[in-house]
Amino acid sequence: MRNSIYQGSVVDLGMESVQLPDGRNLELEVVRHPGGAAVVALNDQDEVCLLRQYRHAGGGWLWELPAGKLEPDEPALTTAQRELEEEAGLRAQTWRELACVLTTPGFCDEVIHLYLAQGLEQVSTNHQAHECIEVHWKPFTEALDMAERGEIRDAKTLLGLFYAAVSKTE
Repeated sequence: MRNSIYQGSVVDLGMESVQLPDGRNLELEVVRHPGGAAVVALNDQDEVCLLRQYRHAGGGWLWELPAGKLEPDEPALTTAQRELEEEAGLRAQTWRELACVLTTPGFCDEVIHLYLAQGLEQVSTNHQAHECIEVHWKPFTEALDMAERGEIRDAKTLLGLFYAAVSKTE
């Protein structure tokens, strides 16, 4: 059973009555989220598109992959394609799903679909009013070094880079 506490445009917070596998009953705070998609966009020079984006909740400027929230009934690939165009001003000829990851399963059901996009062409960006975004291109190996040094802290970006690196060695 679920008792909704707050329902906004991004999340739905509620108290849920659950029975654990060992039979105990609990009341848990759970955030329901529609999920999202993030894109590792690699160009022909093996550079990755990284966004430097201001995130108030994250404490300021963060390095991120182009990404966004799934709209109702929108396939994850469609979200990835839309967000790559809107945030980075790119379209891709080839797409490959890298992974689906849970962001914070201790209290939230958000799943992020990670994609690799290649065969890129430049188009216009369409940043939303609440977005403060700079588009940057970094050599893929430099992005991995940034991750290792702790300069990239965003989980979806770290995982996207990891899965892209693994897929390059296959």
